[in-house]
Amino acid sequence: MAERLAIDPFLQSEGVLVDVRSPAEFAQGHIPGARNLPLFSDEQRAEVGTSYKQQGRQAAIQLGLSHVGPKLASLGEQLRQWSEQAPAVPLRIHCWRGGMRSASVAWLAETLELPSVLLEGGYKHYRRWVLALMEDPWPLRLLGGRTGTGKTDLLQALGSRGVAVIDLEGLAHHRGSSFGSLGMPPQPSSEHYENKIAAELSQLRSAPEIWLEAESAQVGRCRIPAGLWRQMQAAPLLEISRPIEQRLDQLVAVYGSQDPGALAEATQRIARRLGPQRTKAALEAIALADWRGACAQMLDYYDRCYDHELQRQGLLGQEELGQMSAAEAADHLISRQRFLQMAETGSLGSSFP
Repeated sequence: MAERLAIDPFLQSEGVLVDVRSPAEFAQGHIPGARNLPLFSDEQRAEVGTSYKQQGRQAAIQLGLSHVGPKLASLGEQLRQWSEQAPAVPLRIHCWRGGMRSASVAWLAETLELPSVLLEGGYKHYRRWVLALMEDPWPLRLLGGRTGTGKTDLLQALGSRGVAVIDLEGLAHHRGSSFGSLGMPPQPSSEHYENKIAAELSQLRSAPEIWLEAESAQVGRCRIPAGLWRQMQAAPLLEISRPIEQRLDQLVAVYGSQDPGALAEATQRIARRLGPQRTKAALEAIALADWRGACAQMLDYYDRCYDHELQRQGLLGQEELGQMSAAEAADHLISRQRFLQMAETGSLGSSFP
């Protein structure tokens, strides 16, 4: 019989992660990195559930067997192929509650002499772990700045230099504005967004600081987990700034290649907040492919939104980045942060009298 593991050793194992829930369950949310091997289709799962409620456990099991029987060979072949990718490591198998579906697939793996382990409590237990993780205290630091200051590029540059960062917009597949979905993949559900954030956080437990971009409570349609959001509201913020021309260059680089029709539609969505004159000017600029002119119409609105949000946040400091590239800005901030830390501990030495 396959061993059942608690959540931490299960997640820390290296075997292929096999989620045997239905496709709809998997799409709603899953452990990042998992592969879906559904024991039942969505329709079959509904039928088995109805049978259980109306006719009892034995009838539901019999119906489930009739659905699974014809698929046993293909299910087994897929397990065998995945097991070959890491032959010495057990497959990690789970379903919703850690019940019959995962146990059945573990039995199939055992029959084929493929090692496997099960997740105690299944995905339901994993979700409790995710939400509890958001309530843990985290050493958060926020990176803020007006639209077009290149916050996401800077975060990524900091991450490439070993700084602990979480790219909330990257995980959400959204840039956080009315235009944020343009050119991006479909967004995950809020549930799966939480799972993705949890996967990042769990790797940063020993980090002295974790940097995130200052965001609203939602990034597109993905809601930041409540526990993390409360901590973000109390976290100190470092505000970066750049000249208006640099900001326009950044926005044109991001949005100038997007579909003009999609840009116009996104502009219409915020027409009431932009006002009739700015909306008209922006739409005319888009029609003429004047991306710089279109972006300029948006900046005043987004600047006012940012300034309003900034009033609620405690400032860690302010940095003018001028025309620095993201890489140069990252090096500058890292050096600046080290200087401040040395000053706080009194370890500057004779070089800084």
